[in-house]
Amino acid sequence: MKALFARLRALFDNLSTRERLLVSAVGGVAVACLLAVVVLELLDAGDRIDSRVATAEQQLEVMTRLRREFDDVNVRLHSVEERIKTAPGGNLRTTLESLAQQASVKVESMEPQASPTHERYRETKVEVGLREVTLAQAVSYLHQIEQTPQPLSVKALRIRTRPEKPELLDVTFTVSSFEPL
Repeated sequence: MKALFARLRALFDNLSTRERLLVSAVGGVAVACLLAVVVLELLDAGDRIDSRVATAEQQLEVMTRLRREFDDVNVRLHSVEERIKTAPGGNLRTTLESLAQQASVKVESMEPQASPTHERYRETKVEVGLREVTLAQAVSYLHQIEQTPQPLSVKALRIRTRPEKPELLDVTFTVSSFEPL
């Protein structure tokens, strides 16, 4: 490496003053261009880092929100599981008939429905049909179903008005009951 520098120094010393100034000016411009490129690359790298930091902060906010939602759902799930474990059992149809009497509602039909198997719980489903009930009766009955100590869940609610009596409704819904296996 020293030999290369010695040769370059000897070549530079053999140049005329005007040539030395020209070579020095070109060298200075080259060094300035190289410094400008380095500075621009550093600024660009800083912008990329800032962009990555902003993206990471957004992802952190999303993950934090998702974690809160997960924790909320998990708490509700544990609450429901505890309710299933400690709730009194019983025949779903009998419970629904008893609640219908309390709500002064005449049940038109109760049809058992197939339910998927689960590794920890047995689900029993019944489709309940009410004909010619008032809105107040339907709401009272649904409220009693939701408030019973037995873990019941109302699903697939359909409400239709009667063409000949618009103040009366036909209501069909599915009720699920869960028991631990």
